[in-house]
Amino acid sequence: MKHHNPGFLAIVNDAKTRIEEIDVPAYLALRQSGETHILVDVREESEFAAGHVKGAVHLGKGVIERDIETAIPDKTRKLILYCGGGFRSALVADNLRKMGYTTPVNLDGGWRALKESGIELE
Repeated sequence: MKHHNPGFLAIVNDAKTRIEEIDVPAYLALRQSGETHILVDVREESEFAAGHVKGAVHLGKGVIERDIETAIPDKTRKLILYCGGGFRSALVADNLRKMGYTTPVNLDGGWRALKESGIELE
């Protein structure tokens, strides 16, 4: 488990008071149900290149607010966001909500939990 600084954890915990979150088992059930969504990997480009969930869209945390309206203009689309463990993606979910996206969802556990789940990876 990665150690995070207190200031970072404070802003993540604040963001989590305003966002929706699901865990990996709930996400796998959502996928199996066929519910329409876009899985968005918000990790750094090098992290994404090293491995990601098959079919995930890459919009790194450093550029997602700048690029999302071009990449995913429909603000009503359900967006499932993941990073390494669910911290950075919580911040992204909060920002996207502020930008008018109605269903950004943080995937708690992130990449580490996804890898252990048996989901198909690239």
